[in-house]
Amino acid sequence: MTSRSPLSNDARPPRPRHVLLLGGTTEAAALEPLLDGHPRLQTTVSLAGRTRKPGPSRLPRRTGGFGGAEGLASWLHEHAVDALVDATHPFARQISANAVAAARQTGIPLARLTRPSWEAGADDRWIRVSDLAAAGRTLPALGRRVLLTTGRQHLEAFEAAPELDYVIRTIDPPEPPPALPRVTWIHARGPFTAEDEARLLREHAIDVLVTKDSGGDATAAKLQAARERGIPVVMVERPPDAPGVPRFHAPQAVLDWLEALPDTHG
Repeated sequence: MTSRSPLSNDARPPRPRHVLLLGGTTEAAALEPLLDGHPRLQTTVSLAGRTRKPGPSRLPRRTGGFGGAEGLASWLHEHAVDALVDATHPFARQISANAVAAARQTGIPLARLTRPSWEAGADDRWIRVSDLAAAGRTLPALGRRVLLTTGRQHLEAFEAAPELDYVIRTIDPPEPPPALPRVTWIHARGPFTAEDEARLLREHAIDVLVTKDSGGDATAAKLQAARERGIPVVMVERPPDAPGVPRFHAPQAVLDWLEALPDTHG
């Protein structure tokens, strides 16, 4: 009788499942330690490259776009990806749409990791709008001194109200900046405390706050400060998630989903 070689095909352990994590958010950073060193999962993190100094990571990274849904589908195929996790910002509409299209094209399982939406309390004065253009049209009736915390993209929407005084807080400077005659720039990265935000509103005599419904705790203190000061908040509603894509708010739930996926290779 001949003994079976330890290197025979049926004796080899299955290769780790390759996961592509579309990251760049607090939620993605919280998921990464659960994936790092996992015996059954091999993860690549993809960053859009918009933030100049992303936080450190122990996982392999790639930076930049894929070339649309077709490019993402090709990347998934070429790199033998077995599962896709979209943990991008709730307002990263294009990459999320591309992820859905690429997953459908390739048949690769897709899950969404996102923070819950904010909920207004009884003392909040929120005006919900569909997009930044609607926010810009709403402002003149609410006040003159505006704090914008909507990120550095598409600030040109507020050129519709150039007569207002703006305080604009972003992590990195916008390129190009909006054509607004009266702007005070603040470049800072959260989290911010309620005391920080109250001081900002007070020192700049802010009449109205504009923000996106990003959810999460890192930037929620500004809502508390606005509530306590009694100023209105123009809240840009987030785009809906694609139907049929499992959505999770906790990184551990995403890990459980990944571990429960059926093996598609030997």
